[in-house]
Formats: sequence, C-alpha cells, structure tokens
Amino acid sequence: MAAASGFRVGYGLFALVSLVLFSGVAAFTEVAHPVAAPGSLNAADVAWMLTATAFVLIMTPGLSFFYGGMVRPKNVISTMLQSFVALGVISLVWYFVGFSLAYGDSWRGLIGNPLTFGLLRNVGTAPHPLLSPGIPFILFFAFQLKFAVITPALITGSFAERVRFKGYLAFMVLFCLFIYCPLAHWTWHPEGFLRRWGVLDFAGGTVVHISAGIAALAGALVLGPRSGGAKKQSFSTPNVPYVLLGTGLLWFGWFGFNAGSALGANELAAQSFANTNLASAAALIAWMLIELAQGGKPTAVGACIGAVVGLVAITPAAGYVTYGQSILIGVVAALVSQAAVHWQTSYTSIDDTLDVFPCHGLGGIVGMLLTGVFAEKGGLVHGTATLFGYHVLGLIIVIAYTFAGSWVLLKITDACFGLRVKASDEELGLDLSQHEESTYHIDEEFEQTYRKETVAEQV
Repeated sequence: MAAASGFRVGYGLFALVSLVLFSGVAAFTEVAHPVAAPGSLNAADVAWMLTATAFVLIMTPGLSFFYGGMVRPKNVISTMLQSFVALGVISLVWYFVGFSLAYGDSWRGLIGNPLTFGLLRNVGTAPHPLLSPGIPFILFFAFQLKFAVITPALITGSFAERVRFKGYLAFMVLFCLFIYCPLAHWTWHPEGFLRRWGVLDFAGGTVVHISAGIAALAGALVLGPRSGGAKKQSFSTPNVPYVLLGTGLLWFGWFGFNAGSALGANELAAQSFANTNLASAAALIAWMLIELAQGGKPTAVGACIGAVVGLVAITPAAGYVTYGQSILIGVVAALVSQAAVHWQTSYTSIDDTLDVFPCHGLGGIVGMLLTGVFAEKGGLVHGTATLFGYHVLGLIIVIAYTFAGSWVLLKITDACFGLRVKASDEELGLDLSQHEESTYHIDEEFEQTYRKETVAEQV
C-alpha cells in the first residue's frame, strides 16, 4: 500500500515539476505576436467567430453528459472526466506544438513545421492572409483548438468502463500529435495533400469524426471486452436526462462547429447553420421510426443518438450541399449507423461500449462520401466523378493511417503506462478505483473485500 502510494506521489511530483518547467519556458521565451493593423479586421466576423468558438467549447462538456448518461452508475464520473479533462490537456499540447504541426509551414503536404507557430510564435491579433483573413490569427488558433479537444474525447466512449486514467491521458496526447495534427494538415492546410486533391471536409467529418471512430474501433479491439459479459447484459440506461442534456448541448454547440467553419458572418455560415439543423432533425426522426419498424417503441436515447448521428454526417458537407440534400444525408446516416449498431452488438465480440465506431465513424464516412456525391461544385450528381474518386481514395488513406497509427499508439501506451484496469478495479467501478469519487452507495462488504485484495496485491 505504501509502495503504491509512494509511486503515485513520485509520479505526481514528476508531472507537476514538468508542468512548472514547461510553464517557465512559455513565460520567459520571447516570441513575436503580430498586432492587428487598423482596419485589418472585420468586426462582424470577429464577433461571430468568438461566439462560434464558445459554442464549440460547450460541446465537450455536452459530450461528457451524453456519454455519462449511458454508462453504469459506478462509472459516470470517470466517463465524464475523460471528456472534460481534454479541455486542459489538449489546450496545452495545442499551444506548445499541436497548432504548428497542423497549420505550420508545410513539409510535402504531410505535416506542419513545429517551429512555425510553436508557443504561438507568429500568432497574434493580426490576421493570417491565408488561414484567417479578417479575423485575428489567435482567434483562429482558439477555434481550431476546440476541434482538437473534442476528437480524443469522442474516442473514450469505445473503451469506457475499463480504461486506466493515466493510460488514457498518455494516449490522448500521442493521438493529438501523431494522428489528429497530420489529418488536420492534410485536409485543412492550403498545402495539405488531401486539400490539394480537392477533398472537401467543411467542418471535420474526416479530421474529427472518422478519425475518432476508427481510433475507437482500434481501442475497443486492443482493450478487449468488459469483464463479466457486460456487453451482453441489458440494463436500463442509468440517466436518460443526462443523455438528453448532453444531446442538447452538442446540438447547440454544433452550430458553432459547422457554421463557424465559414470563418465569418456570411452566407456560407447561414447555409451550413440551416443544413446542420435539418440533417440532425431528419436523423432523429429516422432513428425513432426505425425503432417502431423493429417492433419497439420510440425511445429518448434513440432520438438522441439519431440526432448526433445526423450532426456527424452533415459536418463534412454542411457548406457544400442544398437543404434537401442535408435531410437525405441525415436519413441515410441514421439507417447505416443503426444497422451497424445492431450488427456490432449482435454478431461480433467487439465491445465498443457506446457505439462510437458505428455512430461517429460510419456517420462520418457516410457524410464524406455523400459530400462527394452532392457537392454543388464537382459532385457526382453534377456530372463528374473526379471529386468522388478523390473522396474514396482519401477515405481509404485516412482509415488505414488512423487505424494502424492508433493501434501502434495504444500498444505503446499499454506497454509504458497500462491501459486496462484490473478486474477488481473494473468490478468496483472506475469512479472509485481511478478517482476515489462516487455518485452512488456501493456494497460495504464488497468495498472492504476490494481494499483487502488491493493491499495484498501491493504488498
């Protein structure tokens, strides 16, 4: 017991000293922060982008409620914290090097120079002529940060109820640096190779949702199923109001996610705003109708999942398709994701706890492919197959890179920090075993037995 406690103290002190040293480097390193010249900013665009950035931030706490409402009571706090903590960890990673890897000077269209914008060098209130015309570059940094934050948080739903907290933190940092930043560079940097091919991703269907869904599949496979046959057990959703609240916050925040990606208060923002709502509404209704067609009753959780699937699917297409097409995209995504959830649950041994791959991964894939079909400029329905072909090729590359990369990073993290909690920790619940917090009363006899076993193992 004392040895384990001493290890935690040593680990905590090392991490704290490292943070202090990095903070000192940040505070005393002189870097240039260009100041905006008079008349170089568009006030309306600045106001909207500040608002949109705040909207996107609220999505991560929304996700924590959405996920937290769908796990067993003994894992609610840990599941919610896994989303919430990304706000802190990824903010610092993005500041030190992540933003520069994604948007710094391009190396062969593959990755940004870490020195271009590291520690916000050359990032200030002045606009960037290519990345943020009309708005402060620091505002563009903040807006893109929120996308980087929510992506690893999305992954957590696949290995909820069994992941070790410190292992997750390590994987989150590695994922941001080696998966998210390259994908953002490929897709959104002016010199990124996918962007130069013409691949369209208006607000993150590829960079955020496909990457999170594919990494989630890798995570579920590496960690394995929950113990005790939890995958096969059906239990009443512990907190449906949490799921409803989380969905409402996600839907609200998604207007900043998609309409904010227009990077200005303009007609493109208005178009993507409307498309976002229509796709989500259509997917919500479609999911409930599927439940009826299967002989069940419409459920609140089903409506929430459908709404989120619609939001995911319209993300890459929001600024490129018509209003009617956005409705079809939402319906198709709901059909595909619902079928995938049923297939994965009933016919595979994969324990993707909260169905991240069927909903976010496949929802993003549907959205990306249908963007290639319906895009107003160059889409398949407009008589050319070039754009659609590049979308298919880009999709193959992104899936292969993300799955292989995530698998390697998960294995490295497991070897260095450990990813899977002990069986006794999982039985007790991650709230108590990982954080010593709980929202419900557990059996005192079981807790005493757990404590004795833990002491015996440590001795």
